Amino acid sequence: MERRRLLLNVGLLAAAVAASLPAAGARAEAQREVRIGYQKNGLFVIAREQGILERRLAKENATVKWIEFPSGPPLLEALGSGSIDIGQTGDAPPIFAQAAGANLVYVAGQPITNGQGILVKANSPIRTLADLKGKRIAFTKGSSAHTVILLALERAGLKYSDITPTYLSPPDAAAAFGKDSVDAWAVWDPYLAVGEAKYGGRVLVKPSELAKTNSFYIANKTFAADNGALLAQALEGLSEAADWADHHRSEVARSLSAVTGLDLKIQTVAAERSTFVVGKVSNEIIASQQHLADRFLELGLIPKPIVVKDAVWNPPQS
Repeated sequence: MERRRLLLNVGLLAAAVAASLPAAGARAEAQREVRIGYQKNGLFVIAREQGILERRLAKENATVKWIEFPSGPPLLEALGSGSIDIGQTGDAPPIFAQAAGANLVYVAGQPITNGQGILVKANSPIRTLADLKGKRIAFTKGSSAHTVILLALERAGLKYSDITPTYLSPPDAAAAFGKDSVDAWAVWDPYLAVGEAKYGGRVLVKPSELAKTNSFYIANKTFAADNGALLAQALEGLSEAADWADHHRSEVARSLSAVTGLDLKIQTVAAERSTFVVGKVSNEIIASQQHLADRFLELGLIPKPIVVKDAVWNPPQS
C-alpha cells in the first residue's frame, strides 16, 4: 500500500512538472516590448517613419512602443525610473539625471553642429556675447540649451549670475520670445528654425562656434544589462537610419514636417543643418561630458559630483 502511494505521488509530481514546462517555454519566447522615448526631431523620428527599428528588433522577438516627450529632462526622468528603455537627448540632461541617481547608461554619441543656438530678435541691440549681461534668457533647465548658455557666458567672461535665467519649455519659451518677454532664447531645432522664420530671430551664436558638443543615445541601465542583443540591434537600426537620412535630407524634411505639422520650409532648414551620426562614446566625448558636469557642479546646479565614465555602456563582445 505504501509503495503504491509513493508511486502515485511521484507520478503526480512528474505530471505537474511536465505540465509546467510548456508555460515556462512560452514565457521565455514571449515578445519583449522595447519602449523608446523620442522628441519630434532627430533619427528616432526617421527610424519610426520607416519602421526600421520594428524590423530590426523583430529579429530578437521584440516589438516597439514609441513615447513622445517635449524635451530631454522629462525623457530621462522616465528612462531613469524604468518607464522607458531607450531615448535620445542633448548633453546636459544625462548629467542632471546621473547626479539625481538615475539608472542610466550612455550607449552612443552624436556631435551637434548647427542645429542649436542662442536667438535674439533681428533688431535686438545684443550683438556680442558680452551684450548678454543683465539680459533675460529663456531656455529649458538641464537641457542642451543650458550647455550653450554656459559655454557662451564663459566665452564672454561673464558669470551665470550676470544673466537672468528664465527656465521655460520650448513652446513656452517661443511664446515669451515672440512677445519680447525675454531678450534671448537658447534652443534646438526645429524650434530654432521656428524662432528664425516666425519671430524674426537672429542666431547670436552656435555651439560649434564655442566648443564641441554632443547629443546622446541613452538606455536604462538595467535594460542594457539584460538586453544587450536588443540594444545592439536598435543601434544598428539607428545607424541605418542615419546613413539614409544623410543622403535624403529633402525626404527627411518632408517626414518631419508631416510629424510636427510645421511648415516644410522650416523643417528643410532644420534638416539641412542636422548631423546624422550614431557613434561610439569615445574618451574625448567622455572627457567633454565630465568637464561639463564639473561646471554644473561648480555652479550648484547639480547636487553632487558624478563620474561620467561610470555610466558608459560596454556592449557585449561577439
